[in-house]
This record gives sequence, structure tokens and C-alpha cells, in this order.
Amino acid sequence: MRKPAPPREIPPPLEMECLKALWDLGEANVHQVREYLAPTRPLAYTTVMTLLERLAKRGRAARRKQGRGFVYKPEVTRETMQRLAVQTLASTLFEGSLEALMNHLRTEQQPTEAKAETEADLDATLL
Repeated sequence: MRKPAPPREIPPPLEMECLKALWDLGEANVHQVREYLAPTRPLAYTTVMTLLERLAKRGRAARRKQGRGFVYKPEVTRETMQRLAVQTLASTLFEGSLEALMNHLRTEQQPTEAKAETEADLDATLL
């Protein structure tokens, strides 16, 4: 029998979308999270319910009974998740070096020649 994989530090994409909704809403029931996600991610009610239950089971969200349903709130801050994501990225692709990650980001953020020309044209136009 295969051993279960260790729990993920960073939730999968759909769970992360629900967690982002909870960060923005503060606390919400399944219907409210579903409505929040609907413009960009139209998901079934039962899908959102399952995702929120997974977040609660893993300690990323808390739930309390309200009427016949539950209200969820985030148990982890956005900043904590950002820190975990950066640490995971650094350890996975940059041998654990935050400095190597930062150097990569600086290199990738250097303006291209075309972008520099466009910015210069825009500056000249605005002056």
C-alpha cells in the first residue's frame, strides 16, 4: 500500500482561489464565496463547498455553524501564504537560495530595449 503524500504547504489553485475570497470577504458562507468567484471562476456550489471543507480540514480556514450551514474564515494570513510560496519556490528551483531567486527576478525585470524606447517616448510626450 502506498504512503499518502505529505500535506502541501501551498494549497492547490482552486483552494487558493477560495482562500483569496475569504481574505477579501473576511468570512463567508459557500454561497458568498461562490458569488465572489463567479465572474472569473464559475464553479458549482458543491465544488466550492468541497474546497472550503478541504481548507478547514487542513487548518487553512475555520468554520462555524450558522443556521443550517457554515461560515468560513481564513486561519492563515495572505502574508504567511506569500512567505511560504516564496520559500517553496526558492527551495524547489533555486536550491534554497533566496539570493539566487532575487537575482533571477532582477535579471528578468530589466527593461527591454523596446520597452525603454516606449517609456522614453512617453516621457517626452508628457514633458
